[in-house]
Amino acid sequence: MAKILITEDEDSLRSFVARALRLDGHETHEAADGAEGLEMLSAEAFDLLLSDIRMPVMDGIELAHRASSDFPQLKILLMTGYAEQRERADDLMEKVIDVVSKPFALPDIRKAVALALAS
Repeated sequence: MAKILITEDEDSLRSFVARALRLDGHETHEAADGAEGLEMLSAEAFDLLLSDIRMPVMDGIELAHRASSDFPQLKILLMTGYAEQRERADDLMEKVIDVVSKPFALPDIRKAVALALAS
């Protein structure tokens, strides 16, 4: 299965998503903000970055730009609960696979990750 980095500042959501993806057999690692996520990406290889857009320190847009530049083979999937944040990701659409709207149900995020990994 895949090695996935989940970057999300909301602890409960990050844990929820990690548990859901581990049910599918994935290895999950977690970061609380984009800067921590970028450090983790630099330290080891991942198959997928699943990141919130709106976070402190470094948001998911900047993280996605830096990750796609530094790790071009990395698949990127973004999450957001804010319509205006989704629009900010428009310039990334050739670099990210999709932007998942929050709130989402467990089957929704599992399906989005499966599709991202299959692409």
